[in-house]
Amino acid sequence: MGAVTAGTRAVGLDIGGTKTHGVVLADDGSILAQVRKSTRPGADGVVDTAARVFAALGREVGGQGHLTGPVGVGVPGLVDVARGTLRHAVNLDVNGDDLPLRDLLAERLGVPVLLENDVNAATLAARALVDADDVVYLSVGTGLAAGLVLDGRLRRGEHGAAGEIGHLPVDPSGAVCGCGQVGCLETIASGRALAEAWPTPDGPPAADLFAAAAAGDVKAVAVRDRFCWGVANAVRALCLTIDPERIVLGGGVSEVGEPLHEQVVLQLRALGEGSAFLASLGLADRLSMVPLHYPVAAVGAALVAAG
Repeated sequence: MGAVTAGTRAVGLDIGGTKTHGVVLADDGSILAQVRKSTRPGADGVVDTAARVFAALGREVGGQGHLTGPVGVGVPGLVDVARGTLRHAVNLDVNGDDLPLRDLLAERLGVPVLLENDVNAATLAARALVDADDVVYLSVGTGLAAGLVLDGRLRRGEHGAAGEIGHLPVDPSGAVCGCGQVGCLETIASGRALAEAWPTPDGPPAADLFAAAAAGDVKAVAVRDRFCWGVANAVRALCLTIDPERIVLGGGVSEVGEPLHEQVVLQLRALGEGSAFLASLGLADRLSMVPLHYPVAAVGAALVAAG
């Protein structure tokens, strides 16, 4: 992936509703250190968690004094990059008025902070992985969202909502989405939807679902196929509206690995069976996945810091 400026170390924090993942990139862009800690919700909890992860990263690389450059921070929700504010980050229990998160973090960490939406940050790392200028990163995590790099530039949109593919309605008789619409893709193809359709007492429901489907469980096959149909529809919608060179699949559910890729490819090919036009676009051939266990959002946040 793209190298960080010689002699510097870039720090990235991916603040999620469950965990905060921090990385330090060496000057060649490789991961020098990484730390994960559980995220404490609320504005104070988010700042405190980020501070603990930052301090732990400093210890990993030989003392916090080594981390003096800017820190890139990726967070869910609507981010105003210019003002450094965050709103509607429901998973972090940050609601209401704009939260000046950039300034709060900079004051606590003692270094400059650059704030970015987490999916947008991950998209920068995905772009570096595939080395292309037109890239969509499709994140299948708790929700469903996409990040867009077009002609080498990150596209955020007028209201910071570019890539909110999860809130595209596809089923008028479907479930009510958290956004207030009905039958959104996120109600079909997201970690939350999958957990509701295939609840498990412990362990990741996605891994359990795909294992049960591979073993021939009829119900599991039906749930898996509907889920992958939803992901494939997100890919189709993105390709028809943006026509990117590459689409990279990531997010927590992607930890299932190659079985997820295989099933989404099958659904994409099935969508093209009745349409020579759609088949000619080669949707499946554009799709790849983030390598297993690769901290794409945290690395992307570090790339935000590196400029």
